[in-house]
Amino acid sequence: MIYLDYAANTPTDERVLQEFCLVNQEYFGNPNSLHPLGVAAKDKLDSITARIVKELELKEREIVYTSGASESNNTAIKGIARSSRHMGKHILTSGLEHSSVSGTLLYLREQGYEVESLAICNDGTIDRDSLRELLRNDTVLVTVCAVDSELGIVQPIEEIASIVKEFPNCRLHIDATQAIGKVKFDFNLGDTISFAPHKFYGLNGCGVLIKKSDLIMEPLIHGGASTTIYRSGTPAVAMAASIWKAIKLTYDEFTNREQVVKENNIYLRERLRKSGYVIINSPIESVPHILNISILGIRGYEMQERLAKQGICLSAKSACSTKTTPSKPVLAVTKDKKRAMSSFRISMSHITTKEEIDIFLEILNGCR
Repeated sequence: MIYLDYAANTPTDERVLQEFCLVNQEYFGNPNSLHPLGVAAKDKLDSITARIVKELELKEREIVYTSGASESNNTAIKGIARSSRHMGKHILTSGLEHSSVSGTLLYLREQGYEVESLAICNDGTIDRDSLRELLRNDTVLVTVCAVDSELGIVQPIEEIASIVKEFPNCRLHIDATQAIGKVKFDFNLGDTISFAPHKFYGLNGCGVLIKKSDLIMEPLIHGGASTTIYRSGTPAVAMAASIWKAIKLTYDEFTNREQVVKENNIYLRERLRKSGYVIINSPIESVPHILNISILGIRGYEMQERLAKQGICLSAKSACSTKTTPSKPVLAVTKDKKRAMSSFRISMSHITTKEEIDIFLEILNGCR
């Protein structure tokens, strides 16, 4: 088996798993309990949270632990929309968002909110002129992904945040699920920021929502004591420890990991260009970890199925998307439905080898 779907999920780093097991065995008390083991667990959780805050260089921010990025996105978007509805019901987004964002916005539209899509530039970034034109006094939320999951496009978050800041009633939500481990940016730019460690060699089943300390949101889950009013439920100390460990390792090893992926991306792009039958959809400025391509005449999910039979694991689109529909990001950037229908995603890691790439290319040639 050759795995080329690291944007969907990554194998858990052994060091992350060890951290989880150690903390889980030692701090098994409920952090909400008032007995010594509960107090010890609460103190441990507080120290872990402080480490995450330090690692991400957060200022006046609160960490909300969740079950994953989808819950974090739902919590932030619904929470801000509901708490801000007295100021307006206008929301701006893009066609590049993950289904946990677009699905949440569809739900809000059905609740009477007005959701508009921002124009996309030829390089896949959000058109800043479009953002300025569509922002209104009753706009309460702009939600964007820092890195797109299908094309790997990096958004100019600093510039977007600066524009949104001119509208005091508006909040900026950043989906950073594909960003950590691929790019570095200022986590203080968003009012809320979501991510999940299973995208960077952490554990599945946990996530993070970073929010401004003074931001009031309506919670999704009510009742049940926790570390915050914004996410009820017994705090999972060991999960939090695993999140911190995954973040630390990613930041400590960022440069070396990135160099390997860059070399693999250059090598793969050159080989695909010479093939004569592949169209590369990912802009050259995209993160090197994600390379989206199309082979016209073959639907993306069909190619995925053919490759899977040969032991190649990759995704036609985001793992949470419907397989028979065109890729929304590819369609938004290329304006070509045929390319969007036939596109599929190769996502690599520092673990990926050139030998694996060569085998993939050989099998790909035989599957077309």
